Amino acid sequence: MNNKVLIRLYIPALDCKYDVWIPINKKIYTVITLLIKAVNELSGGYYRPSKMPVLYDKITSREYDLNSKVKDVGIKNGAEVILN
Repeated sequence: MNNKVLIRLYIPALDCKYDVWIPINKKIYTVITLLIKAVNELSGGYYRPSKMPVLYDKITSREYDLNSKVKDVGIKNGAEVILN
């Protein structure tokens, strides 16, 4: 799976965390959209944000630029990110 990375995704609104694969060649905006759909399914429909959430690095609290690709912002296997 050279075109995907495994991340630990934290969702504070649900007080949950998930291990998910994300594509490295997609923009952060697209990945957030995919993550919203996945978390909504995994949570049984409980995750429906009213506005576009932001993706952050859990360690540094750095917000990822929506127009950057995953591979360009330094997200690697095992990265911990927050969708808030």
